[in-house]
Amino acid sequence: MAQAEGAAHRSLATSRLELNLVRLLCRCESMAAEKRGPNEWRLEKYVGALEDMLQALKVQASRPASEVIGEYSRKVDFLKGLLRAERLPSSSEKALANQFLAPGRVPTTAAERVPATKTVHLQSRARYTSEMRSELLGTDSSGELEMDVRKRTANGSRPADEKHSASELDLVLQRHQGLQEKLAEEMLGLARSLKTHTLAAQSVIKKDNQTLSHSLKMADQNLEKLKVESERLEQHAQKSVNWLLWAMLIVVCFVFISMILFIRIVPRLK
Repeated sequence: MAQAEGAAHRSLATSRLELNLVRLLCRCESMAAEKRGPNEWRLEKYVGALEDMLQALKVQASRPASEVIGEYSRKVDFLKGLLRAERLPSSSEKALANQFLAPGRVPTTAAERVPATKTVHLQSRARYTSEMRSELLGTDSSGELEMDVRKRTANGSRPADEKHSASELDLVLQRHQGLQEKLAEEMLGLARSLKTHTLAAQSVIKKDNQTLSHSLKMADQNLEKLKVESERLEQHAQKSVNWLLWAMLIVVCFVFISMILFIRIVPRLK
């Protein structure tokens, strides 16, 4: 009996923990969908609390199914990645980081027709694409795509306007795809220009390498010739020294013999 009461108490605590996690997750999703100022800090704190609650939920004895916990983890990781992307310096880096975010697949509450994280993902993607387009083209897109997504989100919560919401969502996706195609064309043109300049620089470097190789080859040939001439000069110098030595020896011997003969032949003075 006591064990059954303990199990029921743990199940109630787990359900309460999961309920608090769902409530806080809904609050974080609604805050992420709103436009926040640079000094807004509550969302980051809430996401940290979400992560702690998720870890506590994972170690509970009567925890939810693994698919449910996986969906919670997916949404928490999405919010964390969204905060990291917002802290990046340039809009291109933000857009690239946003491409790797994975929103939730299942709505958090039964009132949602589309998962809130997916809506937030579309809003952030539209905003970063608009900012990147403004930086590249020097235009001001004034947040039209984000406004369309917000309208779609507001209408999506009404069951009577589901078809209209779906059509607006398709329109937003089409505009976003068109912007991506324009950006891809511009980046392709930049890549072609870069390839042309790279090939030209490669040709110049190749010619310089050929000239350098020829110069090194000539230097090696001149060094070999210099070695040969140095050896010939050394041999010539050695031969000259040998002839001079022999000539000096002959002169010394001749003087010595001459002195001896002179002493023998000339009488001594008395």
